[in-house]
Amino acid sequence: MRLVTFQRAGDAPQAGLVSGNQVTPLGTDMISICAAMKVPEPTGSPLALDSVTLLAPVPRPPKFICVGLNYRDHAAEARLEIPTVPTIFSKFSNVVIGPGAAVILPKASAKPDYEAELAFVIGRGGRHIPAARAYEHVLGYTIVNDISARDFQAATSQWLMGKTFDTFGPMGPWIVTKDEIPDPHALDISTEIGGEILQHSNTREMVFHIPALIEFISTVVTLEPGDVVATGTPAGVGFARRPRRWLQPGEETIVRIQGIGELRNPIVAEP
Repeated sequence: MRLVTFQRAGDAPQAGLVSGNQVTPLGTDMISICAAMKVPEPTGSPLALDSVTLLAPVPRPPKFICVGLNYRDHAAEARLEIPTVPTIFSKFSNVVIGPGAAVILPKASAKPDYEAELAFVIGRGGRHIPAARAYEHVLGYTIVNDISARDFQAATSQWLMGKTFDTFGPMGPWIVTKDEIPDPHALDISTEIGGEILQHSNTREMVFHIPALIEFISTVVTLEPGDVVATGTPAGVGFARRPRRWLQPGEETIVRIQGIGELRNPIVAEP
């Protein structure tokens, strides 16, 4: 199933179920669906998908957790050792935007970059979750573009400020439930800008797989329904290319992940 959060003009956002070119209202919000680990019965008639605005599937996740250096090819291009412990950082949840929403390039940064990422969405929460039972806590998968201001990221040993400018969390277009993706570690992943494929890899390149990440993170902090965990990016990011390749106003990023679809976002300059 493909689960979305959508909005009609004048109405509050709500969760919906997408089938073909239609979305059926579910009369609740995505966090409630995550907590129940169950899709409720529809509460309205199907609507044309092009008649509504898709928001991020989890518009305000309780936690937006990210994993750094989690692809072997990306660690190699960054000339860094493959980590032996997951590198965890976060974005503030209010930077999340949906498909089609504009990424605003901040005046303060001269080095904005892109990062295609597979993300998983927590359904049932918990702490001290063993890897063997990790998928019992996953509702499904979505796409994240971990937009990054490399100059701010590199200014200190802490990455957060370079990762969490407003609009730096594109997510969507939907959550594909885990039953539709039997192996999340066998998916092609890519980024295209201006007709050029800049990233192209496969999630099999991950250093730490999803069960290991859930076990590690939940050792420290309780995972809650609706938490989003972005699992890292493959090789091909802008800062590692020669010449370096920064995002520019007027472009559009297209992140594609096999079995999920594509996430498109225009790039604009901060007024």
